[in-house]
Amino acid sequence: MTSFGPAAFQLVLLRRMADFQPDLADEARRLLGASLADQREANKRWQAMVRSPRSRGALARYRSVLGLPESTGHRAIGDLECEALLWPLPLWPDLRFEVLAAPDGAVWNEWLVRAPGARGPVLESPDDLLPWSATVDEVARAFAPVRPMEGTAPTRWRLAFTAQGRPCVAEFTYGLLQRVGC
Repeated sequence: MTSFGPAAFQLVLLRRMADFQPDLADEARRLLGASLADQREANKRWQAMVRSPRSRGALARYRSVLGLPESTGHRAIGDLECEALLWPLPLWPDLRFEVLAAPDGAVWNEWLVRAPGARGPVLESPDDLLPWSATVDEVARAFAPVRPMEGTAPTRWRLAFTAQGRPCVAEFTYGLLQRVGC
């Protein structure tokens, strides 16, 4: 892999998702035409960009890797105003990689969300919560009220909720559902 663009970035996402769903991640990596060595190299290059003392900041990094966003817009989260930038990723055509940035360009959040206009899954029971089928927002809406929980790594989120009278915890990597325990 010579340049670092959307394909390499998807390999970075898949590396973290493989912690929960190795078979799905391997299949997706093969769809990208990448080897395990390619994936390791992509992750190594990404980590070098993130940790570089000459780094231009997270938002500039996403723009340089993913190009111009497909769309941008302003969003209010409580009393905080931010810019939402969305990029398509070929592995997940119905999703977008969303970056929420502060007015000063600091990145507050980065994860996968449902693409505008794309139909999300029907989520009525824990049985509907299949790996890679839903985003954090979709699970939170379907099983409200939910309680956000600390994830096990910076790219991970967990939601606690009750479904059919049972306590459940859904785990996400980069905003995409990985597994549910009830």
